[in-house]
Amino acid sequence: MEPLKHECGVALIRLLKPLEYYQEKYGTWMYGLNKLYLLMEKQHNRGQEAAGLACVKLQANPGEEYMFRERGLGSGAITEIFSTVHSCFKDLTPEQMADAEYAKQCLPFAGELYMGHLRYSTTGKSGISYVHPFLRRNNWRAKNLALCGNFNLTNVDEIFADITADGQHPRKYADTYIMLEQVGHRLDREVERLYQQCKEEGLEGMDITHAIEDRIDLTNVLKTSSPKWDGGYVICGLTGSGESFAVRDPWGIRPGFWYMDDEIMVLASERPVIQTALNVPADSVHELLPGQAILVNKKGEMRLAQINEPKQKKACSFERIYFSRGSDMDIYRERKQLGEKLVDPILKAIDYDVVHTVFSFIPNTAEVAFYGMLEGFDNYLNQLKVQRIEALGHKPSHSELEQILSQRIRSEKVAIKDIKLRTFIAEGNTRNDLAAHVYDITYGSLIPYEDNLVIIDDSIVRGTTLKQSIISILDRLHPKKIVIVSSSPQVRYPDYYGIDMASMEQFIAFKAAIALLEERGMQRVIEDVYLKSKAQLSLPKEEMVNYVKEIYAPFTDEEISAKMVELLTPAGTQAKVEIVYQTLEGLHEACPDHEGDWYFSGDYPTPGGVKLVNQAFIDYVEQIYQF
Repeated sequence: MEPLKHECGVALIRLLKPLEYYQEKYGTWMYGLNKLYLLMEKQHNRGQEAAGLACVKLQANPGEEYMFRERGLGSGAITEIFSTVHSCFKDLTPEQMADAEYAKQCLPFAGELYMGHLRYSTTGKSGISYVHPFLRRNNWRAKNLALCGNFNLTNVDEIFADITADGQHPRKYADTYIMLEQVGHRLDREVERLYQQCKEEGLEGMDITHAIEDRIDLTNVLKTSSPKWDGGYVICGLTGSGESFAVRDPWGIRPGFWYMDDEIMVLASERPVIQTALNVPADSVHELLPGQAILVNKKGEMRLAQINEPKQKKACSFERIYFSRGSDMDIYRERKQLGEKLVDPILKAIDYDVVHTVFSFIPNTAEVAFYGMLEGFDNYLNQLKVQRIEALGHKPSHSELEQILSQRIRSEKVAIKDIKLRTFIAEGNTRNDLAAHVYDITYGSLIPYEDNLVIIDDSIVRGTTLKQSIISILDRLHPKKIVIVSSSPQVRYPDYYGIDMASMEQFIAFKAAIALLEERGMQRVIEDVYLKSKAQLSLPKEEMVNYVKEIYAPFTDEEISAKMVELLTPAGTQAKVEIVYQTLEGLHEACPDHEGDWYFSGDYPTPGGVKLVNQAFIDYVEQIYQF
């Protein structure tokens, strides 16, 4: 109900044949450019603030441009940047457009390496200068670097201090600029090392250039630049000399998948995107492992390299719950299981009255969990039917059987989001009354004052949409009870690895816990957590402890959920309201390979996450309390 901005999307393409090959086989030398468009458009869900692409030509002569970039802002940025690229070809004759050799020599964006990025801001900084890919220019082709990533670092301040200590002067204090300078610095050192080696061998002129480009090894660059990165990331890069790479964080927080055949190597943030764009089966698409890089050199030779030692895998569970496309076969199955595992607590909430309950979902991202929930209730109802038939104790009549077997789980499309209205509100117009009408309801979808209404969502983070719009509009249907169901557990802690979640004081779970502490006279807990957090500020982040967990420790999940209901239910609501959350155990059972649950549990995989959550709590207390 409250759209989260998140970790961005990346796409990397390396064509392994000459452009003439694609012109002959597929009817266009723009095969790579077209596939990049598909990969980006199919990941549109991952970033709607900006988009950018970069391209490298492998066979450019001195004095000719070989590295191209286009960037755009706004939700239509993908269309904009590709329209701009294609505008470069609008005056060509059909013969020129079909001439791959002409394209290689004369046309921009006619290359063998492509990289694309979809952006949601994780830094709060906006504007075209912050849109990926970032470029670092140099007269040596091998020193030119284009970089983009799906990432957020927790220790930008430390990295900034390191690179300035080396004498560098980054143009902006932004994570991507700093990473660009850091990787670029190591790339410079690698090229200079090879230059000295070639000079000692007696090479001169362009022979040195070609030798450097043939010998350069980006594993050296990545191994010397990435070890201090604390956070979740998949970083992609292209060099002017034709090297391409993608590297994943050691905890496997951010996702990356790749595919390769004799024509193309592709990497993207999601598996089904590659399957769809290239029409390949799931088992042909491989996951980039934690700490691993995929690299393709100038000759088109691919290698996998372990850049950083893998840590305990903490792949982001929110990818499975919400962000990634549900068309991935594993994600689809997991989301259904998340819904199915909520059957028992929902039954308790509706007092086991399935007959007088209508089930629905908001928003569309919760639809798959909704199907799983319905399957779970179908199974429950079937068991109930068997028990009732067995309880008859005699050969049942036709009418008795019909009465039992005719019972169905009732599901309806109860609420529909008005996208145009939402956009209008987001532009800063008067909110309160307008926000209450973001959703339309289907009148007549339940029996007033008799039916319960169960609405499943994939996450409840701030609760503002529930309070401003959802509960009030659903109450107009006059249900006996409204049960709001979250297929994810209670979101209690900020994310520092890419998801734009609310600051701590905006989490409805945090508000509920603080309210419980205050009304029960337990403010001492708040002060103790503050003092403990403050006392460890001088410690190395590796020794810090997440003391914020103690804010939630005195209460059960049910107590916090009940307090949330009090805080979120608008005055005048007639129906009784209850909130049901997924358990951590249920999440792990449904998504066993994605144990990154720090937003729910507070178990941050990196020291930087622990440091920042403590600082966030200190900032909150110092704004609110006088200890």
